[in-house]
Amino acid sequence: MTAVEILIYACLAIGVVFNSLGVIGLLRFPDVYTRMHATTKATTFGSIFTSLAVIVYGFFMFLSQADSQYLILAIHAFLAAACLAFTNAVSAHAIARAAHRSGIMPTPAVVDRLAEAKL
Repeated sequence: MTAVEILIYACLAIGVVFNSLGVIGLLRFPDVYTRMHATTKATTFGSIFTSLAVIVYGFFMFLSQADSQYLILAIHAFLAAACLAFTNAVSAHAIARAAHRSGIMPTPAVVDRLAEAKL
């Protein structure tokens, strides 16, 4: 196994782990705001690493075989990752704003025992 293959597998593993963490956050968190935060941050990071694996593969194959289709693959993966990083942040903001304007309040996450004792 070459160093490039190890790098590709490492990027894929990191991508799968972070995408899985996003799914766990979606299932475990209590309200739309925390769910959106977990899925947006984790899947953006995971998808960037998955795309990075494709970019490394494309450049490696382009350099070893001198076939331009692999270079095009790497460029398309880079553009997809860049668009994904931008659109995930914008869509998360739009969802949060729509939820806030609809009156959906966040679940109280902090329990202040001192404030309760003063009452």
